[in-house]
Amino acid sequence: MQIFHIFNLGQEQWFWIILAAFFIGFSKTGISSFMMPAIPIIAGVFGGKDSTGIILPMLLVGDVFALYYYNRHAEWGNIKKLLPWTLLGLILGVIVGIYINDKQFKAFIAVSVLICLIVLIYTEKKGENLKVPQNVFLYALTGMLCGFTSMIGNAAGPIFSVYLLAKGFKKNDFMGTTAWFFFIINLTKVPLQIFFWHNISVNALVFTATMIPAVAVGAILGVIIIKKLNERLFHLIILGVTAIAAIKLLIP
Repeated sequence: MQIFHIFNLGQEQWFWIILAAFFIGFSKTGISSFMMPAIPIIAGVFGGKDSTGIILPMLLVGDVFALYYYNRHAEWGNIKKLLPWTLLGLILGVIVGIYINDKQFKAFIAVSVLICLIVLIYTEKKGENLKVPQNVFLYALTGMLCGFTSMIGNAAGPIFSVYLLAKGFKKNDFMGTTAWFFFIINLTKVPLQIFFWHNISVNALVFTATMIPAVAVGAILGVIIIKKLNERLFHLIILGVTAIAAIKLLIP
């Protein structure tokens, strides 16, 4: 099929990228940590920094689906408290991203996911006994980590998930707050990546257009499945998927 050769990719690479696009859609409306397997898949095909320019337009497509289903459930107080710190994290990520190579990109992502995994395990173990401090330090740390890891490798999902789970968010509020937060962040990243990293091109946008069906299928399936999950299973699946993603990223 001629389409397999448009972007100088083999059929096997197309298969994995379509699967990654499906995961992106599913993560936006279903289980957010399903974004994590998509990161090493696309990075393996396009490289570290270049992969972020490929993923970002697809994320925005997924964000549109998420907002369609969950836009009324956002908890804006928490979003507003995180945004200034997240912007600082984005700026730091832009600066670091200019000076590091692909191998270092993956190392940053792997460390971020591993830290998230440890925090997720601790969160699940403490359960209802977990006490989250309500102070500026919490918002500053969470916001800057989300901004930095989102800019470097689109890997902020687990960090934000830990934050919301620790604060006792239920499914609908969890999904709505996540949808709006990442839509704002991803939209902010577009000019940063265009003007500083130069890794979003017309070809990247055309490529995203070819992935819309896969993202859409993932998003629709995510909505269906999330309705059937109880809260405990929802948390355990996030933990399991994040663990798999961390192991994948840490294996050379």
